Amino acid sequence: MEPHFDLIVIGAGPGGYVAAIRAAQLGLRVAVVEKGAVGGVCLNWGCIPSKHLIHQAEVFRSMEAMESVGVSIDRSGFDYEKVHQGSRQVVRTLTGGVSGLLNEHNVTMVEGTARLTAPGEVSVRNGDDIVGLTADHVLVATGSRPMTVPGFEFDESVVLSSNGILAMTSLPTTIVIVGGGAIGCEFAYVLSSFGVEVTLVELADHLLPTEDFETCAVLERSFVRDGIKVMTSTRAVSLRTGDNSAQVAVEGADGATVLEADRVLVVLGRVPNTEDLGLAEVGVELDDRGYVMVGDYGETTAKGIFAIGDVTSSPALAHVASKEGEIAVEHMAGRDAVTSRVAPELVPSAVYCEPQVAGFGLREDTARAEGVEVKVSVFPYRGAGKTIAVGKPDGLVKLLCDPETGEILGGHIVGHDATELVHELLLAKSSELLPGDIANMIHAHPTVSEAVMEAARGIDGLPVHA
Repeated sequence: MEPHFDLIVIGAGPGGYVAAIRAAQLGLRVAVVEKGAVGGVCLNWGCIPSKHLIHQAEVFRSMEAMESVGVSIDRSGFDYEKVHQGSRQVVRTLTGGVSGLLNEHNVTMVEGTARLTAPGEVSVRNGDDIVGLTADHVLVATGSRPMTVPGFEFDESVVLSSNGILAMTSLPTTIVIVGGGAIGCEFAYVLSSFGVEVTLVELADHLLPTEDFETCAVLERSFVRDGIKVMTSTRAVSLRTGDNSAQVAVEGADGATVLEADRVLVVLGRVPNTEDLGLAEVGVELDDRGYVMVGDYGETTAKGIFAIGDVTSSPALAHVASKEGEIAVEHMAGRDAVTSRVAPELVPSAVYCEPQVAGFGLREDTARAEGVEVKVSVFPYRGAGKTIAVGKPDGLVKLLCDPETGEILGGHIVGHDATELVHELLLAKSSELLPGDIANMIHAHPTVSEAVMEAARGIDGLPVHA
């Protein structure tokens, strides 16, 4: 193996492997150092396996629709272990595909734990073997891990992290989920769909605190209707565990109580994997939370060292890491990048429970709190005939615009396929189109996307089906 490269990428998650492939396409000689499995958390213990579980939950729920037309279905043979096995097969398929892509682009894979010993110098340990590599540039893309909260430490038996619950091969009867963010809501939906009694505890006054309050209200109503106990404005105070059970003490507006369950899932955030990389020793500045400080193109305070994704203070989203990786390596290759940073207002969020929640840009509550004047249009899903036809009428499309210029400031959707539909609004925003451009475009009928068209019409008070 030739020890010198144009670029060494530390970490083969969605930020690292995308950066490596793009760099190779641009003619750079690239090595990727990875101590675990190619694909990182996203492909192995996050985005991909969880979406398979969500899909299987939807299939399981669809049995009710079959029964409504007279088809009898015997569910007694349901085996969650087979669902779990299916999720791991999906992981193997996709990680194998990523490995193949890296190989096709002649990216050198180095297995082991990396540590920066000087700018442009990386030491890789694999067991007792140590390999020294050098490069003109180093890209740190080591991602993040579940946050451990004192008193709520993971044992991955009774108290589970997001990794632990994905490794679970059998279902509990009851579970308390501490944290009503994206991960908590997605697993609440999955587990409830398979018959687990779920209690979801969130400190903020609504689920998905970083999303629009109106879309989250639709989600919460759906969860409650499906039997999920939702406790917002509630703090988890303490946790006690037994051999196969737990008690979570909580405090809320209605006072204090103790929730008992077979399992507890704690999903209160993530922390960056920046320890033991030698970052500070080579001049890379970290903030007080351990995140790498970066400037344009992901450059750190150490010459030739870049960082992307969850190790920085960017939104901890796979698609953000991938785009930041592309921006960084295009800069390294001397190309004129379209942008030097990911624009926060153009980053879509996506939560995949049913109903799905997606959005970008300005939120109405934030605008009001900051005294920003906005024009708001809200169109209900049931106004689009397709949603009634397919039995998915719960949802809405919300559009926020500048009242003077008509500029799109934000878009938020809750409902069936919201995570797909949001990109029409986002494309309009990024292309500097106006609501009228969306409203005047012919949308196929019947489609759920007609709700997007009607929301755009609503900015001028002219929706047809409201």
